[in-house]
Amino acid sequence: MVVLTVGGVARLAGVTVRTLHHYDEIGLVAPGGRTRAGYRTYGTEEIERLQEVLFFRELGFGLDDIKRIIGQPGYNRAEALHRQRQMLESQADHLSALIDSVEQALQAERTGIKMSNEDALGVFGDFDPVEYEEEAKQRWGETEAYQQSAQRTARYTKQDWEQIRDESDVINRRFLALMADGVPTDTVAAMDVAEEHRSHITKWFYDCSRQAHAGLGQMYVADPRFTGNIDKTGEGLAAYMAAAIAANALR
Repeated sequence: MVVLTVGGVARLAGVTVRTLHHYDEIGLVAPGGRTRAGYRTYGTEEIERLQEVLFFRELGFGLDDIKRIIGQPGYNRAEALHRQRQMLESQADHLSALIDSVEQALQAERTGIKMSNEDALGVFGDFDPVEYEEEAKQRWGETEAYQQSAQRTARYTKQDWEQIRDESDVINRRFLALMADGVPTDTVAAMDVAEEHRSHITKWFYDCSRQAHAGLGQMYVADPRFTGNIDKTGEGLAAYMAAAIAANALR
């Protein structure tokens, strides 16, 4: 069995030694042995566990959530890896992440509904449709989700957009309440709100699978534009939503 020192693992995984020390301190990934000189080492089992942790991190999970998931009785590495692969493939295949946020703004331009500046800002906040319209079309114009969303939203009135905004605000407030109470993102309460969020997208825009939803959540934290926009409602909301959505996709 090949063993690696902390420094060797850090270089291989592209993380810092400090990060590995922190994972050790919190009991997430601990070196399993020592060299004759006393240096702590990682074997196959520890490398595999670190791999799982890094996959979860890429999907937007927090360290506390990862520790709870991996430590659950009956946790199955193969099953978790399969779900992680589905979520990552979904991000690559669909990249429909912008649609939920972008569509509300750009379709107001496409439908020909003339809004005053006050009405536009009242429905969409200060999210600029012109800035993202061409980007959304270039990225997802040929996808089924984009086309389905465009067909649905072409019929929406100003009142429809206001209802969409109001329903979205309710969901956001529920997320914020869970955050304020310190409820972990992988609990039933948080995942239920994430499922409500997914249903909201399916209702108004396109048939959003759990895998596509996970890709959307990942974009909330991967793209600083969306993180900043969502976090205007509450600091840390984007990351909390992304983690709850990811957990729900694994449920």
